[in-house]
Amino acid sequence: AHPAPRVSALGEFFSGVGLLFRGFRIWATAPRLMLLGMIPAAIVGALAIAAVVVLVVNIESIATAATPFALEWNDFAQAATQFAAGLAVLIASFFVIVNTYTTVTLMVGDVFYRMIAAHVDAMHGAPPAHDTQGFWRDLRRGIVEGIRVLLPTVGLAILVLLLGFIPLAGGFIAATAGALMGGWLLVVELSNIPFESRGLHLTARRRVLRAARARSLGLGAATYLVFLIPLGAVFAMPAALAGATLLTRSVLGEDGSPSERGASTTAAEQPPDN
Repeated sequence: AHPAPRVSALGEFFSGVGLLFRGFRIWATAPRLMLLGMIPAAIVGALAIAAVVVLVVNIESIATAATPFALEWNDFAQAATQFAAGLAVLIASFFVIVNTYTTVTLMVGDVFYRMIAAHVDAMHGAPPAHDTQGFWRDLRRGIVEGIRVLLPTVGLAILVLLLGFIPLAGGFIAATAGALMGGWLLVVELSNIPFESRGLHLTARRRVLRAARARSLGLGAATYLVFLIPLGAVFAMPAALAGATLLTRSVLGEDGSPSERGASTTAAEQPPDN
């Protein structure tokens, strides 16, 4: 037998983007379930929108306060510096808001999103049943892992903010870096439920996703950009969770041959995850 052709990193990336669109197709098979998934997304989304509105309304004063050194410059230099500062603050703030929104929404709508993940698995062949450790212990683990995923957000947001001050191309560089870094954090968080249903937690989740980094980034970056669209996060959250379940199946080899499934399971379980 001929070995399977290698797929380029770019091809893997767009394969990950395609998982989000496949997630949207789940609406056709379970519209009521997906609507349920929109409820917690809408509740938390209202708070996120309020935060964005407050930020945008006050962005001029924030940019001025962040650039006191420019107050003595000529009008053009001062305006350009304050514009760059305002744009950098917006991009960094969106980075924090999007990732915080995802973590909180998954916690609020845990029951609904587990049902969506289970539906996707049932459509494609459910994985072996895994014994849970009890509702409260699983909930506590989920909260702790959510916080562990969020912790890097502040440091990365500061990095995005600093990138925004690069002359000329700073806004583009910051936005691109934000989409990629934010997308990675998103996909790690979104895949929590399907990985957990297989008895694999944060350490194993990161390890397996890193082994398919381009594909994971494709799904994460596409989701991040859709979440930036007004109300996009509300409509896309159920589809993103479905896409993350499809990604989980893909990276664990559950849709491949028995040998691929065995190799992926071994990679996920070594060393043992606590």
